Amino acid sequence: MVRKALLAALAAVCLVIPAVGQVAGDYLDVYMVNIKPEKQADFEALAAKMADANRKHNGDRWLAVEGAYGDPSVAAFISTRDSYAEIDKAENAFMAALHKAYGEATAKKMMGEWSNCVSSSRVELRRRRWDLSRKAPADAVAYAKLVGQARVMRTTAVHVRPGRIADFEAMMKDVKEAAEKNDSTQTVLVSQVVEGGNGTVFYVTSLRPGLDGFDKNPTARDILGEEGYKKYLQAVAETVESANSMILRYSAEMSAPPDAIAAIAPDFWNPKPPAAAKAKTKTETPKQ
Repeated sequence: MVRKALLAALAAVCLVIPAVGQVAGDYLDVYMVNIKPEKQADFEALAAKMADANRKHNGDRWLAVEGAYGDPSVAAFISTRDSYAEIDKAENAFMAALHKAYGEATAKKMMGEWSNCVSSSRVELRRRRWDLSRKAPADAVAYAKLVGQARVMRTTAVHVRPGRIADFEAMMKDVKEAAEKNDSTQTVLVSQVVEGGNGTVFYVTSLRPGLDGFDKNPTARDILGEEGYKKYLQAVAETVESANSMILRYSAEMSAPPDAIAAIAPDFWNPKPPAAAKAKTKTETPKQ
């Protein structure tokens, strides 16, 4: 997606597959940017044009999210990959779609405009940790439904202390075992940064159809009980260096979702093309 090609312009939001089987790509390819405040509208317009080109011309596929609680200038573009080799293919597909939609000269200009809209960026490749995730989707259909219905995500970046990875993983497996026995808990997805990070970083992510989905969720104490909770707090103190949490909203306009996800909520995931939306605005009757 917007990775290698976009990063060139800038410079010039799972270690084991479990018994339930693979429900999506082994990797999450995540491109994150910080948007200049005065360029927010320009950035969103460019991202929407790029997404529309890739939807129409068999380009790359990704889901876009924007900061809601946390840093509001953050946007992330998330793609699933089966392998490292697939990343190169996706980059080529992304640029080919832009060239087909707008022509090579305009596509190059768009890349320069994108560079002017962002203050910084980085790319992370994360491996899914299904062995640490809880109540994970059992198959591809269930996964598409979970993501297709989501409108917000809460994600926490957990930085693990050097030499304490095994202890952290053991703690996460204890929580997973207890949570999966509790009927009130919901899906939590875990991934681990394998490229592009500093130190050992895990992402713990929950998806919801709306912010109200975060109300009345059972706490770690509810899930683990008093003794288990004390053990959990001690393990966190010993293994976790820092943690940063934020809530992000999905942007359909800036996304080029896989067909299986778009089919879950086509009215949301298939917004009107940017040009059509602009034309409609011009013909609207002025308010009296």
